Order: sequence, then structure tokens, then C-alpha cells
Amino acid sequence: MRGPIRRRLLVATIVVALVAVVVTAIAALTLVRNVDDSAARTQLAAQVERLVAARPAARDAAIDGLSQLDDPGVLVARVGARGAVTGSASFVVVPRIAAQLRGGDDVSTTVRRGGQTYAVEGRPTSQGGGIVAAQDIASARTLTPTVLARIGLALAIGFVVALVVAVIASRALSRPLVRLAGAALRLASGERNVPLDPSPIDEVADVETALGSLDRALAHSEGRQREFLLSISHELRTPLTAIRGYAEALRDGVVPAEQLPEVGRTLEVESTRLTAFTDDLLALARLEAEDFPLHPVEVELGALLREAAAAWLARAAAGRVRLDVDAVGPVVARTDPARARQVVDGLLENALRVSPTGSRIVLRAGRTDGGAAVLEVADGGPGLTPDDAEHAFERGRLRDRYRDVRPVGTGLGLSIAARLVERLGGTISAHSTPGGAVFRIVLPAG
Repeated sequence: MRGPIRRRLLVATIVVALVAVVVTAIAALTLVRNVDDSAARTQLAAQVERLVAARPAARDAAIDGLSQLDDPGVLVARVGARGAVTGSASFVVVPRIAAQLRGGDDVSTTVRRGGQTYAVEGRPTSQGGGIVAAQDIASARTLTPTVLARIGLALAIGFVVALVVAVIASRALSRPLVRLAGAALRLASGERNVPLDPSPIDEVADVETALGSLDRALAHSEGRQREFLLSISHELRTPLTAIRGYAEALRDGVVPAEQLPEVGRTLEVESTRLTAFTDDLLALARLEAEDFPLHPVEVELGALLREAAAAWLARAAAGRVRLDVDAVGPVVARTDPARARQVVDGLLENALRVSPTGSRIVLRAGRTDGGAAVLEVADGGPGLTPDDAEHAFERGRLRDRYRDVRPVGTGLGLSIAARLVERLGGTISAHSTPGGAVFRIVLPAG
């Protein structure tokens, strides 16, 4: 059934009340009939026993219809010692009943004749045979119509009360859910910091708590996105402004010939910055895609670090930074070598940016106590505060904090590294040491 929850609760409550009324009515009908039948059978047995105890002449007069019985609806019959049956109830005395009485056994049974059901009670006599009394069960039920009418009235009143309670309960139960749905719709439409009234229903209160957490998380995430977009616009605007300014100057011919090489170098540097930034943005976009390609194989991490060191050695030498590899013995991991190398390159670029002249960068490969493969990039830079280490892999977090203090990149490199390591099935963490910072990557062992 589709529709508002209030209607569903109301209909469900009404259905439950209706089922309860029907079941109660059936049970009451059965109970009243059983009680009525038991009372009638008790009276019938008492009448038979009085006839058995009466003088033979009085008993014969009652059986032959010469005297009035206590209940005119009762039929009686005599079963002789040789099996002869006489009297108004003789038609219900089947051979089985006659045999029981002649054998000295009491009879209490039901016989159906002519579309009617008769209660039959029989008692043996001292002369042999016995006396039988029978009565139509339908005519003996004196309590059933009256009692059932009263029970029906009580059930009808109960059902009406249940309807009223159902309406009240459905409104009371649905009200917090309706408010919760309204709050969710407001969140979906873009509104934030939506107020939520505490609900007395535990489950609804749990959903409200979760929705409040989602509200705060969305507000925080959207705030970070706005900051990120502002940072992107600033980073794009700076090189684009330089490129556009020099392009206009070249177009207008106001750049002297002797300055052309310097202008060309500036345009190259700014376009390189712009390319690096857009490459980082594209890398992040690809990492968010579900079909990001990975090709895991067995990789010896020491060899991977030595290849990376050889590629960055010239830049390290230009900055007079020592670049070493510390890898003793084979350390094999199952990973994508190109993506693992991309992570190492990104961490090396950051390390070279912050490491001063004369410092040392160390690339390490090893294993954890549990046997997982480990890569480490340790730099000789200014290190990290505990808060820096905790939030190092959030986009632009460290860049925004230190952009006016020391050289920074696009602010996306560490975020890209974290997403890459996650896709590779590993973990990455940042740690501060007395001589700088260490970025530690744990990958599945090969």
C-alpha cells in the first residue's frame, strides 16, 4: 500500500482491531455455545435421573405422556430389558444406546435425526434396560442469543474506541516522521543547519541524530569545497594573468628584443605551473571514478625506489640535497608498479620542495611485524605538527596553512597520494621526526 505513513498506520491499526474483534467474536460464540450446551445437558441428565428414581407407575405415566414433564421440550423413552424401545424419544435410541443401557452403562451422546441434532442422556434401571431423555440442542440454547447480542454490542463499542485510538495514535506516531521527512527534503534542496526537534521515539531520535550528523558533514564538506574552488581559482588566475599580460605586451610590441628570452622563460614557468595544476585536478577526478584502471603484479619495492631515486637525482643535486635509498634484501608487494611509482614521485617532489640545502632525503623499503610491505619517504624539512600529521592528506590543508611561510605546491599532491594508496589496498600516514617528516605507505605483501 502506497501513501503517507499516517494513512498506513491508521489502516494497519484498523485492520488489527478488526481482526481482534472477529477472533474474539468467534471465540465468544464457541464458548457461549459450549456453556449453553453443557447447562442443557446437565438439566437433561437430572431429568433422566429423577425418572429412574421415580416409582414405576409415575415413570410409566411420564413416558406414555400421561403426566407432564418439568420441561415440555424434553422427549423420553423406555428401553426394556429385552431391547424394546417405547416413548417419544424412541427415534433417537439407536442400537448402540440400547446396548449400553442394557449393559448397565450411562449414556451421554449426541444423535442427529431429520436435520436436527439432539442431546441424548440415558441411565440404566434396576429392572434392566434404562430410561432415555433427548432434547433438540438448538431449542435448548437459551443463553446464546442474549449473550451474543451483548457481546456483539461490547465488541462494536470496542471497535469504535479502537478507531478513535487508531486515529490519535497514527497522528502521534507519524508526526515526528513527517517532521523528519520535511527536514530531509530541506537538506536535499540545499538548506543547511536545519533544526530538528528531539523525538521521544528512540528509533526516530536515532535517525534525527544521523540526519543532524549528515547536515553538519555536508556543511563542512561544502565549506571545504568552496575553499578549494577559491584556491583553484586563485592558482589558475596567477599564471593566467602573467601569460595574458605578456601575450598582450608581445602583441602590442612593447617588449624590447633583449627581454624576449626572459619573457619566454616566464611564460614557460607559468605554463608549467598551470599544466601541473590541471594534471593534479585531472588525477583527482580520475581517482574518484569507479573504472580507475589498476594492474597489480609482484613488485620488488627496493628496485622501484632505486629507479625513482635515479630519476630525481639531478633535481636533488641541483638543490644540493642528498638522496639515499635504504632497502636491504628483497621486499615484494602485490601492487600496480606505475601507480606505486606515482605515489613515490609525488612524495619525493614534496620532500625536495621543503628540504633545505645540505639536508638528506631517504627512501626506505621494509616490512611490518605482520609481514606487510612498507615504503617510507623521510625528508629533512621543517617537520609536521600533530595536527598537520592528522590532516596532511586533506586537499589544500597544509598549503593553506603554510603558503606564506615556506614553498608549497598545488595542495593536491598528498590528497592524490592518499587516494592512490587507498585504491592500491594500502594505507598511508604522516609522522614528524626530529629531522623532518616521514610519509609511510603500507601495501599488501606479495
